[in-house]
Amino acid sequence: MDELVASAVAHWGPRFTVNGVTVADFERVTAGIERWSDWCAAWVAAGAEHEALGRDALAEGRLRSAGEHLAQAAVYHHFAKFVFVEDPDQMRAAHARAVACYDAALPHLDPPGRRVEMPFEGGRLVAVLRVPGGAAGDGPHPVVVLVPGLDSTKEELRSTEETFLVRGLATFTVDGPGQGEAEYDLHIRGDWGPVAETLWATLGELPEVDRGRLGVWGVSLGGYYAPRIAASLGDRVAACVALAGPFNFGEYWDGLPQLTRDTFRARSGAATDEEARQIALTLGMEDVAGDLVAPLLIVFGRQDRLIPWENAVRLRDAVAGPVELVMIEDGNHGCANVEPWHRPRTADWLAARLAVPALTTPLTTPLTTPLTTPKAGS
Repeated sequence: MDELVASAVAHWGPRFTVNGVTVADFERVTAGIERWSDWCAAWVAAGAEHEALGRDALAEGRLRSAGEHLAQAAVYHHFAKFVFVEDPDQMRAAHARAVACYDAALPHLDPPGRRVEMPFEGGRLVAVLRVPGGAAGDGPHPVVVLVPGLDSTKEELRSTEETFLVRGLATFTVDGPGQGEAEYDLHIRGDWGPVAETLWATLGELPEVDRGRLGVWGVSLGGYYAPRIAASLGDRVAACVALAGPFNFGEYWDGLPQLTRDTFRARSGAATDEEARQIALTLGMEDVAGDLVAPLLIVFGRQDRLIPWENAVRLRDAVAGPVELVMIEDGNHGCANVEPWHRPRTADWLAARLAVPALTTPLTTPLTTPLTTPKAGS
């Protein structure tokens, strides 16, 4: 396989499998790709297999199975396009299939989901709302806004949503500027204040959720956007989680994989690599970290090859509010290779701070381990 294919496999393999691609499919599909130009088509073909299973299940009235198959197909189509910016037409066609599959799956998921569209600066932001059922009651429920990263979208975060939903937390997973359905009309931006206000206003119009118990979670570049949301909304945010986010994205430009740099250039609207670097330097927490007063949980992998782990320490030391840092020694970027060591813990942490009824009794074991590095004096 060529250098770009090898880079994609090396950097993102665990992320694929933890977010819905079977191990067998990942090995089968990537083993058959020799050139990067074949990446998108190979994953679309694999996604089509799962999509066919879903469409057949729909036709036969097996709705739960249909939802499962179509949501999985959406992930495959997403990974066909996630950093495939060399052929925009092919990329956009794969993305359209991902969105169509997920839209078809949403009513049949457990719990179901629905699209929410928000006008924003001449374009639109699209989110998926899912509300816990069963013992969680009728609501309104505390809600977690989930923010994907540079090359991820709402379709990729379903397995993360499940961790929150089973603990009684509603999820509101959004494609922000430069992400997913918004990436064609709205460029990446460092200032997420206007995005935060749009999210706040929209949540106030959803009777299923209680925006007074609002958490924010983000991964990778979303691990930068989530603290920006929290800093912008101040005490309107009850808790924030930053997973593998940069303190300043542009400072590490030279060490980023070429695929990541090309993707940022395309989604920031930059014409050259240097222009993209300058835009990336505007994605920084330096001037706003002091405004972040909500409790913050930072999760980072010591073996992160995209964003150096020192970014976590910088954010910990810069924010104004209470903060915990969980540094996972074997964790890669996004800690996808060590998911059991952080996802359940993160969901418990958020549930406790958003006062989910089942967790209002003090935890018998504090959410601290030898991996946790608290902020001095906190």
